[in-house]
Amino acid sequence: METGHAAHVERRAAATAGDAPASDACDPVYLSRLRWRCRRGMLENDLVLARFLDARGATLAAGELAALDRALDLPDGQLWDLIARRAEPDDPAMQPIIDALREA
Repeated sequence: METGHAAHVERRAAATAGDAPASDACDPVYLSRLRWRCRRGMLENDLVLARFLDARGATLAAGELAALDRALDLPDGQLWDLIARRAEPDDPAMQPIIDALREA
């Protein structure tokens, strides 16, 4: 059985259909962990991610959280290149979250 963040995202994905908001999207503990994970070594990424979570963190759907999780796995330089439109994601499923980050 998985524990931690990956298991939480899987439970959310299993509990929701498509892009419907997840029932525990407002879970303050989960959002705190996500906000901590968004702290990066690059100030530009920090600012965009913090602004994005302030605006949309409590309403993210399971699919969006999974895509954000994959984006946060990227090195800072790659993530910034995506946000700054210098690159496009290899995974088409990440495009909506990257677009949302670009708008933040």
